Amino acid sequence: MNVINEAGILAISTRLHRFSEQLRKEGALIYKAFGIDFELKWFPVIFTIYQKKLAGVVEIANEIGYTHPSTISLLKELEKLEFIEWKKDKHDERKRLFVLTLKGEELIGKMKPVWELMSQVLGEIADNENNLLKAINEAEEKIAAQSFLQRALQLKNTK
Repeated sequence: MNVINEAGILAISTRLHRFSEQLRKEGALIYKAFGIDFELKWFPVIFTIYQKKLAGVVEIANEIGYTHPSTISLLKELEKLEFIEWKKDKHDERKRLFVLTLKGEELIGKMKPVWELMSQVLGEIADNENNLLKAINEAEEKIAAQSFLQRALQLKNTK
């Protein structure tokens, strides 16, 4: 066991980041092994557009939990690669709605079997005594109700 692991809950952010990076690195290798040229950073945006069929910037940003500028940056990359395009909203001319292009639909077609495989493997990884996904959901709900900072300040003020 290393120092970070021995630090217990104090190092949770570091451990989650390390775990996340390992999954990201190996996820990229899985796409590569299946001959799919895809960067993992695009996943939340392209998956949201695939699921919603048509989505605006604010809606996408809210769905994926990214800032507006970060979301726009990813949308521009995907647009430049011709995986997505935008159309004007019929109800609000100022609003842009994003959709998959034919090239984007083809990419999704290649990725779906890989997503099924990844879901199965990740399900096996997460399905342990304490169910990782359930634990993450519960922790996120607690933070949404009261942030880490708010909790720390509240505890400090009660001492």
